[in-house]
Amino acid sequence: MTREIVVSAAVVTDGAARALVVRKAGTTAFMQPGGKHEAGESPAAALVRELAEEIGLQIHEDDLSPLGRFETDAANEPGHRVVADAFLIEVDPASVGRSGEIEEIRWITAADAASLPLAPLSRDLLLPLLWNAPAAG
Repeated sequence: MTREIVVSAAVVTDGAARALVVRKAGTTAFMQPGGKHEAGESPAAALVRELAEEIGLQIHEDDLSPLGRFETDAANEPGHRVVADAFLIEVDPASVGRSGEIEEIRWITAADAASLPLAPLSRDLLLPLLWNAPAAG
C-alpha cells in the first residue's frame, strides 16, 4: 500500500530565473524547501515555519502565491507519494542561508537542473512552472 506524505513546498526565485533548491542531510536529491504540516497548521502556515527553520527566511503568509496541489513519487522514501501544496515566492538571495536539517543550498537555472539530482516533485512538476511559464506581454 502506498502511503502519502503531505507537505508544503516553495518555489523560491530570485527574480532572475534562478530557483533555490535544498538538499537535506543524509540525502542526495535536491528539492524545494518546505516540509510536513504540524497538527492544525494550514499549508501556508506550515511553509512559513519551514522556510524559517530550513533557510532562515522570515516571511508572512501573504507573501506566498499559491501554485496548486501536486502529487508524485517521494524522493527519499520508497513506496511513498508526496502530496505538496506549492507556493511561489521571490526573495533576495542574501536573505537565505542553510540551517536546521539542510546540508546544502543552491541557486540554479534551468540549464543547471539537467545535471543535478532533483526530487521528482521539483524536476517534473514545480521547477517547470518557473522556467516554462509563458512570457508576460
